[in-house]
Parts: sequence; structure tokens; C-alpha cells
Amino acid sequence: MPSREVLDALKGALGCDQVLTDREDLLCYAYDATADMPRHLPEVVVTPRSTEEVVQVVQVANRFKVPIYTRGSGTNLSGGTVPTRGGIVLSTLLMDKILEIDHQNLTATVQPGVIIQDLNDAVACYGLIYPPDPGTVTTATMGGSVAECSGGLRGLKYGVTKHYVMGLEVVLADGQVLRAGGKTVKNVTAYDLVKLFTGSEGTLGIFTEITVKLVPAPEARRSMLAVFKDLSSAARTINGIIAAKVIPATLEIMDNMTIRTVENYARVGLPMDAAAVLLIEVDGIAEVVAREAEAVARVCRENGGELTEARSDADRDRLWAARRAALPALAQLRPTTVLEDATVPRSRVPDMLLALQEIAAKYNLRIGTFGHAGDGNLHPTILADERDREEMQRVHQAVDEIFRVALELGGTLSGEHGIGEAKKKYLEWELGPAGMDVLRRIKQALDPDRLLNPGKVVD
Repeated sequence: MPSREVLDALKGALGCDQVLTDREDLLCYAYDATADMPRHLPEVVVTPRSTEEVVQVVQVANRFKVPIYTRGSGTNLSGGTVPTRGGIVLSTLLMDKILEIDHQNLTATVQPGVIIQDLNDAVACYGLIYPPDPGTVTTATMGGSVAECSGGLRGLKYGVTKHYVMGLEVVLADGQVLRAGGKTVKNVTAYDLVKLFTGSEGTLGIFTEITVKLVPAPEARRSMLAVFKDLSSAARTINGIIAAKVIPATLEIMDNMTIRTVENYARVGLPMDAAAVLLIEVDGIAEVVAREAEAVARVCRENGGELTEARSDADRDRLWAARRAALPALAQLRPTTVLEDATVPRSRVPDMLLALQEIAAKYNLRIGTFGHAGDGNLHPTILADERDREEMQRVHQAVDEIFRVALELGGTLSGEHGIGEAKKKYLEWELGPAGMDVLRRIKQALDPDRLLNPGKVVD
């Protein structure tokens, strides 16, 4: 329990209903969606509704030197919202207002607790979309998505969250409120503070308002399923599609283990004997979509792929439901599902797929692989049981090797899941001592008392 002084100060700032201390409530905030992470009970959970209330929480934390862990829906996959040192969990779920949809400037301004799908539903009547599309789009919050710089199925063509964040209101560690960026298409004033805070995983400030770019919804789209007898043919097809100067909205891959598991789970008609399938969607102007779909079909045939196309919205929905079912389907097989997002240049996807097969055999593990193959962002998913210490030791060795290989292939530790606590031990492998020193200096400058999400990204 926090001290009586801390509790009284928080209740005085927010009211009793927005300060949770019952153990059953606290247990819900002791973990996030990341497997194989220790659980830590917070001392108290607060649910502010406004920027002013967030400022008051931060002021209390400063007065008593209590850490703050900002949390949205907790769907993140790097241990980023686990309150590793107790303290205050600040839930943004009550800050769920869409403050403005400016269809003339193609922007929306939201509070951090807005669900991504709710924003897309709200802008659809204007013929607009917010492109970032994480797998948990129906539950993930805008604040969490910006904090993690999440990606998703449309990342190949449309990019990731940082490409759409135009402005932020941020409560800093000392309680000051910073506004950076705005609605202007061009903004090169001073350091790019919007980019600095985007992807900072709650370690530098707390978002209270977010202004994002919207884009016109595509007028046409075509979705296809390509079936392959071997992984190498599927990988060659990925490179061939890009070489044909086609940038699909979505270009996803599932290996045989994932295919069989998803089909048993969702019964969507996937070919159980395929070594791999590609799920492909092209969108845009109707004439261009027709031409790109023909090019995709040609490349698939040249590489031995068997192509079928969704003929209706219902067919398309089934296709993408299959892809979104990959993680929950795999998670059924064993008690512990370790999902990674090692990312390599797309030309090295074949090498990474082969390496994953070798790592699975080397450590005698079941690894199902799916992911955003068009941008090189793969999700090797290790199925295990955390109660088996010997097996988990092999899992940890395999994860080490996955990231070592990804970096050797010119890749990166994360394409969309962030670093959090789960990957911070690997950071120096990618950034080197100088890069780590820069991260620590930034953290020290903005949060000298280490109150904001301590223990994440950098110590």
C-alpha cells in the first residue's frame, strides 16, 4: 500500500472514485499482454479524465518520489506497462474523447484513451482513414499506439504510427505541459519534439492530446491468397512483387504451423498442406488497383504460387480474420506464447525464415512464424510452458539467437512492439555504447528522478 499521505493527495486531486487500491483491482494492472514477464503489483491505480488531473497526479508523484506507469489497454508486447517498481499506474482509459475531426485539414485530435478502431469508425463518414492498423486495433488505445510507435498490417504502404502523429500535448516529469507540432503539413521548427516523444514508451512524458494525420480512404481494393509448396518460393514472391513496382497495402505471410493452427481455430478454408501462404491486398484508384493485381498474380504464378481472389466483402473479411487470428490461435497450443517482432530488410526475409527454422530445430522448440513480410517485420512465435524451467531456458537462448541473426542481416530489434523491459538487454547490440549514452542523457534531462516508467528501455 502507498503511504496515507500519497493516497490522501491523490484522492484530493481526483476524488475517491478515480483512485483504486483494492487488491483485486490492482491485480488487473500487474501484467500486460507480454508472455514470460514477471508480474508486479502497483500500489495504486488512478484514472484521470483530463490534462489538469494528469498534471495533479504527476505533481503528487514528484512530491513523494513515487514512480508512474502510464497504461492504455495493456495490449503491448514488450513488458512496457508492467509496474516493475510498484508505484502509481495511471490508466488513460477514461480520457477517451475524440476532441476534433478536421476534415478540411485532414486531421483528428484525440485524448490518449480513444480506441483506434473507434477513431476510424468516426472518420469513415468523411471518406477518411487513420492508417496505422495493429492487430489489436479494436482494443488498443491511441496513446499506447503512439507510445509504442505501433505498426500493423498496412505498414508496408502506409507506414507506422510515427508517420501520422503531427502534434502532441505532453505532461512532463516535473508537471509542466508541453505542446509540440500541430496541424501544419510542414513544421521544421527546432528539434523534432513530436518524433522524440513518439515511441518513447512512457519514459519521457505522458500524452494527454494527440493530433494525427488522416488520409482519403482508397476507392478500390483487391485481396488475394497465394499458396506455396515451400517457404523459399513465398519469399521470392515477396521480393518479386516489390521488384514489379507494386507496393501492396498489405503483404502478410503465414508458415505451415501457423496455417494449420489458424484453420483449426477459425475454419476459414486455409490449405492445411501449404508450406506458406501470402495474404495480399492492393488498394487505391480502381485502374491502378486492377493493374497492380495483375502484376501480383503474374509474380505469384512465376514462383509456383496458386492464387485465389476474394470475390466479396465477406470473402475479404474471412481472409483478414484468418491473419488476425494467428496469435490467438497459436496461443491455444501451449500455456506460454512468446511473440517477437524481429525485423530485417525485406530482401533478407528468405534468410530470416530459414534461420528461424534452424533455430527451432537447434533448441527443440515449436516456432510458428507469421507477420508483415512485405516490410520484413516477422513475428516468430515460440510456444512453450513457463512452468518448465529447462524449456524456458531453451526459449531464452532461442530469442537471443533470433535477435542476433536479425541484426547480422542488417535488421532491427523491433518493427512495431517496442523495447520495454523485454528487449532492453539487446539494445546495445544495435545502438552501441554511444547510442546508449545518448538515450541515457535524454532520459536524465527529461526525467532526472526516474519517475516515468522506470526500468523500461534504458536504466
